[in-house]
Amino acid sequence: MPSATEHTHHLRIRNTQLEMKSSSGNSSGEDVDGKLRLAQTQLEELQAQREELERLKTETEQLNTRKRELIGSQVEMSERLASAMTLIDRELFEMKQEIDDLEQCRSCFAGHLSKIEKLNPESWTREQLPDRLDRALAIVDHAEDEYSQAAEHFSRTRSASIFQGVRRAKSSSNSEFRQQLFRGFAFNLPIIALGGLALIAYLCK
Repeated sequence: MPSATEHTHHLRIRNTQLEMKSSSGNSSGEDVDGKLRLAQTQLEELQAQREELERLKTETEQLNTRKRELIGSQVEMSERLASAMTLIDRELFEMKQEIDDLEQCRSCFAGHLSKIEKLNPESWTREQLPDRLDRALAIVDHAEDEYSQAAEHFSRTRSASIFQGVRRAKSSSNSEFRQQLFRGFAFNLPIIALGGLALIAYLCK
């Protein structure tokens, strides 16, 4: 009896140990599964972080490229605008200077034109003719000289075409005026001759 009791007790101890080993095995398996799940989760997080870093890197490179393009365009456009403004300022200065010169030229021409238009050789008497012819020719020559100087001055400007077109008209007008002067002189020549003969005859008496 005592030996049977001891044997039974011994079997009970072994059963308990088996149960403990089985329970310990299940716990180890659960730990491995948990670690695997944790490792998988960490791997997924690392992969997500890696993708986010790649996205940020690509985005940064694109931004840097656009920034370099902006700086290049900024420098180029600044140079073009500054150069254009310099040329515009120069052009405006030259235009204003030319306008001032044209205004002075017009005022001068207006004075000459007024003097020339007042000349009327047909109304001059024999006594007035020599003196007035000299003065009239001097007025016309003076106007012609200043006109030639103005045409030379503006020959290198955008106003050169004005004088090229007017030069022919002016030359024609001057020629016509000279012709009128000589015609007036020729018209009065017989009267002058008769007057001269009468004066000689009177003196001979």
